[in-house]
Amino acid sequence: MQGVRTTPLKPLARIRRIVLRVVFGALIVGTLVVGGTAFRVWQVARVDDWTKADVAIVLGAAQYNGVPSDVLEARLQHALGLYKKGVVSYIATTGGRQPGDNFTEGQVGKLWLVKRGVPEDHVLQVGEGADTLGSLRAVASVAQERDLKTAVIVSDPWHSLRARTMAEDAGLHAWTSPTRSGPNVQTRETQWFYIKRETGALLYYRLMKAHAGVFDELKLPKIG
Repeated sequence: MQGVRTTPLKPLARIRRIVLRVVFGALIVGTLVVGGTAFRVWQVARVDDWTKADVAIVLGAAQYNGVPSDVLEARLQHALGLYKKGVVSYIATTGGRQPGDNFTEGQVGKLWLVKRGVPEDHVLQVGEGADTLGSLRAVASVAQERDLKTAVIVSDPWHSLRARTMAEDAGLHAWTSPTRSGPNVQTRETQWFYIKRETGALLYYRLMKAHAGVFDELKLPKIG
């Protein structure tokens, strides 16, 4: 009994099948990478680590002629709590100056903390950097000069993983203690928005080792 003969695939059909497999595989890998990163952003956002550190790094946010915005004040209040509980010996306030501003975000943060009882020489004002990456690199340089090796980063929850990643790349041994108050953490819609934003920004940073300025061009709200 003769076997059933199969007609060999034509070259064009064979190429089409290979292309479809490659595209399908790339989609699966991309979905896993994006989904896994989003899960890690959410997971790290839930971590509030009060392990003792040399310095708390308060990532900058908007200020209005010397008055911190609600976002920045929430971060400063949290860092003040870390200092008063003896978790950190120093607080670094970060953030540069926007065009037309009379103060840097770092200056405003220091003034706020000193006014509430933190000794001036225990607040490291780092008024450099227009974004998270620039600020953390500037803080890392100051920390190295003062032999400060460990840092707890204070920002909004969804910003934690990207900030920690950047800090570690800058040479700091870092963990996170995010604020749980402020306008960026009030609603589920806001939380979901920032998880998506931070997922894209973190993937961009891991690929390019640069600040994801493209997200600012899209006019998304800044969280640091």
